[in-house]
Amino acid sequence: MQKKVMTAAIVAGAVATAVAGVAAPTAANAQAKEKCYGVSLKGKNDCKAGAGTTCAGTSTVDYQGNAWTLVPTGTCVSMELPDGRKGSLTELDRDLPKA
Repeated sequence: MQKKVMTAAIVAGAVATAVAGVAAPTAANAQAKEKCYGVSLKGKNDCKAGAGTTCAGTSTVDYQGNAWTLVPTGTCVSMELPDGRKGSLTELDRDLPKA
């Protein structure tokens, strides 16, 4: 009986370790990203594309200033985009869809 209890404890410990190992990279990846406005291609944004949108994939213009995409932390403002555009950590008033 003691052997079964010991085996169950070992299995439970292994499962807990495995679950913690899976959760840790996910949390680390989330912390290693930042919202970058004005870098998404049409329909490829992660969120925030202005009034009347449902969020992800709703940008209607390439590099839409009020749409963001998650990028590795520290890379947003140094991204080189066409026509001298740069990413921004805050919403931009450029490249907005025509009303």
